[in-house]
This record gives sequence, C-alpha cells and structure tokens, in this order.
Amino acid sequence: MRKAMLSETARQLKRSVMRDLMKHAVNPQIISLAGGFPADDCIPVQAFRASIDRVLSRDGHRALQYGPPYRPLREWLAAYMNQRGVHCEPEQVFITNGAQQGLAILSRLFCDPGDPAVIEAVTFTGVQQVTVGRRLKTRTVATHLESGVEVEALEAAFRAKPKPRLAILIPNFHNPLGVSISLEKRRQIAELAARYQVPIVEDDPYSPLRFMGETPPSLQALDTADRVFYIGSFSKMLAPAARLGWIVAPKSIEDRITVLRESIDLESSQLIQRAVFDFVQSGALEKHLEQLNATNLRRRNAMLAALERHLGPLGATWTKPEGGLFIWVTLPESVDAWKLFHRAIDKNVAFVPGAAFAVDGGYRNTMRLNFSNASEE
Repeated sequence: MRKAMLSETARQLKRSVMRDLMKHAVNPQIISLAGGFPADDCIPVQAFRASIDRVLSRDGHRALQYGPPYRPLREWLAAYMNQRGVHCEPEQVFITNGAQQGLAILSRLFCDPGDPAVIEAVTFTGVQQVTVGRRLKTRTVATHLESGVEVEALEAAFRAKPKPRLAILIPNFHNPLGVSISLEKRRQIAELAARYQVPIVEDDPYSPLRFMGETPPSLQALDTADRVFYIGSFSKMLAPAARLGWIVAPKSIEDRITVLRESIDLESSQLIQRAVFDFVQSGALEKHLEQLNATNLRRRNAMLAALERHLGPLGATWTKPEGGLFIWVTLPESVDAWKLFHRAIDKNVAFVPGAAFAVDGGYRNTMRLNFSNASEE
C-alpha cells in the first residue's frame, strides 16, 4: 500500500524503540539491561493463578462476558489513592488497559493535532507517541538529574502563547532518567497548574516500586484546581501482562473519558479486572511488593557497584534512584552510545541508547540501563 493513501498520523507515527529492542530483551542468550521488565522470578505466578481460579469458580460466565468497569476494583483503587492523599470517589477512577492507554485517552481528551503541549526533553517513548506522534506542537523542558523537571522552564512553557493544552510529567523514578521530582518542585508545579490553568498528566507507574527513602505526595494530592490527572498501572507493580491501569480525574468529565475509552476498545477484560481485585484485596500485593522491591534494591546496588568499578574511572556519571527500574548513564562526550550498543550486542549485552528518548535529538553519549531484569551475578 502506498504511503500517500495513509493518514498523516499513520505516516508520521514512529514505532517505539522499545518494541524494536524487545527481541533482544527477551532473548535468553542476551543479558538484557534494555527493557523495563520486572524481575521474572518475582512475578507472582502462583498467587495470581489462584486468583484467576477463584474468580472463575465464583463468577463463572460473568468473568468471561462483556461488562462495565468492575465496581469493586474501582472502589479499591479509590481507597488506595485516598491513602496517598488523593481524595477521590470510585466514579473518578477510570479503568484502562495499562498506563499507555491512559496517556492516549488524556491526549485525545485535551488536544487536537496542531495544539501545543509540554513534555520533558528526555522522556518515555510512549509520551512522545501521544504528543509528537499525534502531531501536537511540543514544547520541551529540561529535567535536573537530581531534583526533576526544571520548574522555571515549565513556567516559561506555560506562559508562552498560545497556552499549552496539556503537559505530561513522570514524577517518580522517571523513565528513562530514574530521577524523582523533589517535594518543593511538586508544590511549585501544582501552583503553576492552578495559576495557568494547564492540565497536567501525572504519569506514575513506578511509585509503588520505591525501595528506600520517603514517599513524597503525588502531584494530584497537592492540586487545588482540578488540573492534575493521575495515571497508575498494575503492569509494573503486579505483572506486565495484566495490561491494567487507571486514571483519576474530576467527576465533571466522567462522560467524556468514558466515551473516549469506548471509542478505542470498549472495555477492559472482566476476567483480569476481577482477578486483579481478588489479588489486591486478599493482601497479596503488599507481600509481593516487599519481595519485588527488596530484589530490585539488591540489583540496583549491584549495578551501581559495577558502574563505579568499570565506568567511574572513565569519567562517566549516573543517577542513583531510590526505586523504579532504571539508571541513566552519561558517558564522556567522545562516546557514541549507538555505536556502543552494536558492540555490546556482539558481546550478548543489550541496553537502550539515551538518544532514543530525546525529543529534539542529542544525548548520543547517554544510555538507559534496567537493573531489575538481570541477576546480580
């Protein structure tokens, strides 16, 4: 089929580099530091199988039929968010097929092609797909590698004309940078959202993966103007194949989010929603996260020690996350990480060159390393 027959969106949308690298990430012959995979040996296979068995025994055909968002799961998520300082009701919780679908829904909720939107200059490829890939006019802002997004740059982007229709930030254990936004900056960001009336999407799949330090309040917990829209996910804290996430948004736009969701794929699996609810309400999630985060901490420490031993003498620097899955490495200016990637593959090691996450180009001497999916050895 000729490209001229396709829509502008279809022609312009770029495939995520993560999908292209997946063949390396799942190749058992390769040590993969590339994908954002949780530790295989920490996925709760038996406990989740038991949840599925209980759901099928109890609910039968209802678990395999069409159905509305599962009310008990929405109630559990509302209680979970309230514990985190986000005061919401179950009607404000919208079930999605993963965090990426939440990004797609909110991008469509606020923006038409050509509208201005604000994203970080280095950010997750999924964020790029729902902004650059939808032909939004992106304004990029820098991110400090210790305290998170630069607030002065964010305010300048909000102040510029025309006013942006949307901003997307990753506040905790940033993908790919590993950094979290400081408490002071969170307060400033919430104030900016209220002052400039710009909706902010808080993309937060990683906050449950904290293994050290204090948990700061979410941006939505600090929001005073209903301008912060929260996205969470079970993919990282339970299992990627669950493909289940959620949005927390004001009740005033419930019908718009519902219709947008239905236009994409109607609904999420009843079986998965009910099984996830069975799993979390049984108390299994707390035990699972304790094991997962302890494993991630050991593996992070092993990677930091290896970086210090092998790359420290070369002048490289890196982030030291208190949770999540990633470390961002900055190599000497003379090193091209894309060329290094091909040399690494020849030695059966995979990582992601940092330039893959750079919206405006550059960052060729950087790389993202995943520490969760490789053994300490």
